[in-house]
Amino acid sequence: MNSDPKPANVKLAVPFFRVSSMEVSVPFYTEGLGFKMTHQWIDQGKLKWCWLEIGGAAFMLQEFYKKAEGKVGVGVEICFQCEDALAIYRQLQSRGIVTQTPFVGNGLWVTSLLDPDGYQLSFQSPTDAPEETVLTDQP
Repeated sequence: MNSDPKPANVKLAVPFFRVSSMEVSVPFYTEGLGFKMTHQWIDQGKLKWCWLEIGGAAFMLQEFYKKAEGKVGVGVEICFQCEDALAIYRQLQSRGIVTQTPFVGNGLWVTSLLDPDGYQLSFQSPTDAPEETVLTDQP
């Protein structure tokens, strides 16, 4: 336990995804999921890196310099804590994004999907609904 009265120097953890194609991943996140690109690095006319944000969440994307060996994204899940995960589910469905039917786990509505490289993204919000409840009113 830290008894140091000074404020912590570390303020934020930001996931950094190495992706196989910026041309595929960036539109998936910006047009499909609604993230906004707030920072970018363009080298010789090509987008090399970017910082994407939605609400108070952020992450970075950069294309692999060499072809990735094996499956990218396996074992990585980012859990976005939301005000209303069901609203996000309905919004994604309206955009044609394939998502898991929401269910209640650990006192949270949870809906998940995979990005183009296999990273699992979960959108979650608190609920009083019973554990293992599954959303039945499809959009």
